[in-house]
Amino acid sequence: MQRNFIFASESATGGHPDKLCDQISDAIVDRFLDQDPRSKIRAECAVSTAVLFIAARFSSKATVDVAHVARKVIKKAGYEHEDFNSKTCSILTSLRELPPHESPDLDEQGLSDEAIDRIHVKQQGTFFGYACRQTASLMPLPITLAHKLAMKIDSVRQQKLLPYLAPDGKTQVGIEYRDRKPFRIHSLSIAVTQIEGSAQQPVKIADDIQEVVIKPIFQDEPVRPDHETKVFINPEGVMMLGGPSVHSGLTGRKNATDTYGEYSRYSGSALSGKDPFRIDRVGVYVARYAAKNVVAAHLADECEVQLTYTIGSSHPVSVQVHTFDTGKISDGKIAELIGRHFDFRLAAIVRTFDLRNLPAKMKGDFYRKLAVYGHVGRTDMDLPWEKTDKAPILEAM
Repeated sequence: MQRNFIFASESATGGHPDKLCDQISDAIVDRFLDQDPRSKIRAECAVSTAVLFIAARFSSKATVDVAHVARKVIKKAGYEHEDFNSKTCSILTSLRELPPHESPDLDEQGLSDEAIDRIHVKQQGTFFGYACRQTASLMPLPITLAHKLAMKIDSVRQQKLLPYLAPDGKTQVGIEYRDRKPFRIHSLSIAVTQIEGSAQQPVKIADDIQEVVIKPIFQDEPVRPDHETKVFINPEGVMMLGGPSVHSGLTGRKNATDTYGEYSRYSGSALSGKDPFRIDRVGVYVARYAAKNVVAAHLADECEVQLTYTIGSSHPVSVQVHTFDTGKISDGKIAELIGRHFDFRLAAIVRTFDLRNLPAKMKGDFYRKLAVYGHVGRTDMDLPWEKTDKAPILEAM
């Protein structure tokens, strides 16, 4: 196993076209579940110059104006420009209501163990969860810093500290590792866009981003840029406007950004735009929950949990653990422990995290918030799969 290396992860602001599509898809999920927690909903989006396409399949008692939901997200993301804005963009929809039998009115909170066992997954796939000791949130450092920078850029724009910023932007952080531990910041890359009519010189943009974005983020970080860190701010020059008028977006195209920044493996399935009774969404959450508790219990310094499901089963057909030679006990023993203390059945996951009711509890805005800055490792949201309540049990074994 390589011990010394450089690894980089990227994030994107809320106005990036892919992230805009993710947010619209999850805002639609929020709206359905807020009105009817038993809703089954799949929503996907594609966006390009002045056009948004929404495809949704649902079975629900809710009544949702998906175009209105999309326009609210577009406005919230900051698109109020002539080329693309919430008022004038064309929205095309393909909506299909599914038969009621595809959405059984089951309340998993009141189901017996036998009844939960009879609820089978309807998707197949392998899903990964990961945790490590690189940060307080037990996430890899590159993706954590990339998200912080993206979030700061959005905050600076919303507060109009740099009034020329447009919504679209990307970040990337490269970390030099020694003995698999973060040693120094190797590189920082930030690309921001500007609104029309306010072109700034590249030198001013670089100075502004250094002062109001990079410095505040790193002032309390244990690993900071040094005199050898390579900093790239709009290296290709002035970028005007950006967004859907420049490059298209699609739901589910930023899976690495949504999870571990490619530092760990991740599923090919999109996370956004799906109700919580989809194992290809919640399997990722419960795998992270298990991995994080293993690391929090000091059973390993790194842990990747792999869950494989097949259609027609309730339990995963495979539960594997990889601790990258950092485990205090064998990987097989850790796999046995999490299999004993975590319930990986679909209905049990939904019940444990109360996933159907979270939009209503969060005033109709829960899953949309996950669609930018990551579905895991969040410290700005109280996510049930980020809790370490199982760590004392595992530590005592």
